[in-house]
Amino acid sequence: MKQLFQRLALAAALLGSTALSHAHEYKLGQLDIGHPYARATVPGQPAAGAYLSIENKGSAPDRLVGVSSPVAKSGEIHTMSMEGNLMKMREVEGGLEVKPGQKIAMQPGNGYHIMLMGLSRPLKAGEKVPATLTFEKAGKIDVTFNVEDPAAAAAGKDDMGDMKDMKGHMHH
Repeated sequence: MKQLFQRLALAAALLGSTALSHAHEYKLGQLDIGHPYARATVPGQPAAGAYLSIENKGSAPDRLVGVSSPVAKSGEIHTMSMEGNLMKMREVEGGLEVKPGQKIAMQPGNGYHIMLMGLSRPLKAGEKVPATLTFEKAGKIDVTFNVEDPAAAAAGKDDMGDMKDMKGHMHH
């Protein structure tokens, strides 16, 4: 019985350390940035969706005003919504405000996300992509996007639909 408990304790410790090794967070002033990740892409796909969370623990608002990465010509902050059967994706003009006490969770499907536009190469699951986030007040911070979701790349799709045809992506 004692051996069983020891094995369970070891398994729990290993599982805990695995979960911690996948989580990555950053702090810039009063901003906490959690788990930046990007979706894997297929050859010829010109853009990739990227996600993270931003929590403002300060007493003044701040604004995410820029994103850059050496793997993309540009980084844009977008909002996406579904209106009926129509997906609407727009660049957020003037940046994304994060109010005091607010946590914004960028996630696939609906809401805010980052678009890495003009990719220089496909993003492969398991790789790490450097990027710089620029905030209006807090300044700049270098982060790493973990590239995830090989199933989306194999299907040639991102959570926002088929991204292979975005060569003509226009700002709305």
